[in-house]
Formats: sequence, structure tokens, C-alpha cells
Amino acid sequence: MAALFGVRVRRLRMAAGLTQAELGERTHVVSTRITQIERASGAKPTLELARALDAALGAEDLLVELWPYVYREAFPDWSRRFMAHSERAVGIREYASHVVPGLLQTRDYARAVLSVGRTLGSKEQLEERVALRMGRQERLGTPDRPELWVVLDEAVLRRPVGGRPVMREQLARLLTAATEPHIVVQVLPFDQGEHDVMGGSLTVLTMPDGSETAYTEGAHYGQLVEDPDEVRSFALTYDRLRAAALPPLMSLDMIRSVMEDNHRGANVPSRSERRRLAQEQLQQSGRRQLRGGGRGIPGRGRRPRP
Repeated sequence: MAALFGVRVRRLRMAAGLTQAELGERTHVVSTRITQIERASGAKPTLELARALDAALGAEDLLVELWPYVYREAFPDWSRRFMAHSERAVGIREYASHVVPGLLQTRDYARAVLSVGRTLGSKEQLEERVALRMGRQERLGTPDRPELWVVLDEAVLRRPVGGRPVMREQLARLLTAATEPHIVVQVLPFDQGEHDVMGGSLTVLTMPDGSETAYTEGAHYGQLVEDPDEVRSFALTYDRLRAAALPPLMSLDMIRSVMEDNHRGANVPSRSERRRLAQEQLQQSGRRQLRGGGRGIPGRGRRPRP
């Protein structure tokens, strides 16, 4: 894709009668950077540069539309293959244990998630990753949109990723998304206990020909599963999670309650408040021991000798 991008830039540049140096001047980069892009060598073009090239060459967003496919080459092979399958899937069933799935994330929530544990070199790279994620969501509004069924672990609702204002907006986004006829959202509550996908996520994709592919992901790895027997096993696992989760209407009630800070356990004391309460408890414990004269708790002293 980087080579295709470079060929397009070269053809557009020559059609415009510009040298590499002239195009570099118009896009505020050195001529060697244009050479690298046309030869698909060196660092891949940024989204900002793709926009500048589009404007300078009058490409009518052709290069901007091609850019996500170029940028995707920076992802591991298993991640690229999963994204390619997702773009063709007619059905997406997803279980998330830690964060809201990318297809339903708000921009600020996505930015908070992508900025943690990443080795992105700059704020610009972070924004490019966010833009790519937001671009994937556009398919949910197209005529060929997939059926999306999401099961969220309760932990996803409880963890205020990005801070409470960002999380509140994200929860509101879930409530809005769930009103769409092609989207179902369920919550798997804590009291359901252990299950087969704890600590990771699971996605089952249904392709246009009816075949299915599974994708499992942890914090630092992912695996695309295409063997039919393994996929059937993962599909059954997902169905069990879906059956154990709260029904859709009850799930939305829980999301709404957490968003409004009315659900049990939603009001978690701050770190300073927890420290203050711990100090008070220690002081109270010390005073009780002093009042007891060091003899222990009344009624629970040593037994008298026979």
C-alpha cells in the first residue's frame, strides 16, 4: 500500500508539472521526503502530510482516503488481518473484558486508551491512531453495515478511563448506540463469576459467505483463528457469555445507573479520602487498645487456670 501511495503521488505530481523540490516546498517538507514517499522508503507519510499532498496536488481526498491502508502496515500481521476481515464481516459478535470495543468508542475515550502502554513517538502519531479508529466506525452508518452484538464485562463500565467526564460521555455513547436496530449491548455482571475468556477479549466475525473467523486478544498480543473446529468452539464460548449476561434492557439500566453514579459501588472514594479513612481507623483502633489497658478485648482474655 505504501508503494501504491507513492505511485499515486508521483503521477499526480508529474501531472501537475511539479518537481519533488517544488512539491516539498508546497507541503513544507524537504524534497528528500517526497522522494522517500514516492519510492515507499523511510517512514510512512503522516495523516497531516497526506492532507497537505492532497491539497497541493488537487487530489480531492484521494490520498487521504488511501492513507489508512498505508498506515495500517505499521500494525502486526495478525492485527492487519483482523481489520481486513472486520471490514468485510456482515456480523460482529464481541466480548470485551477491559475497555469498550473500538467500534463504539468516543474520540476522547479512544485517545485515553491508545495513549496507555504505547510506544507512539509523538502526539501526532497518537492522533493518527485515533483517526484510524474513528474511521473504522464509519461503516456502522453505511447501507452494508454489519450486525453488531457486544457483551461488556462490568469492569468496563466501572473503570473511569480518561477520567469521569470522558467516561460519562462514553457510557452515554453506549446508550445511544444500543438504540440502533443493528446493535445489541449486554453487560456481564461480576456476580456471574469466572468464565473462559477472563483477562482478554473475543470476537467472532461472520463473513458474507457464511463462514466464521474468531479473534482473541490480550494486552500485548492477538490471534486470528480460522480453523473451523476452533472457531466453532469460540463461537460456543461467546454464546455462553451472551446467555450469562444481563438481558439488553437490564444491561442498559445498569449502564445508565453507573453513568448517573446511582448504581451500587459507583461512588468510589478518592485516593486522599481512602487515606484519611484509613488513618481514622488506625487512630480509633489505637484508642480502643489504650482504653482496654493492653488486656485485649473484654470477654476474650485468657482462660483461667484450672
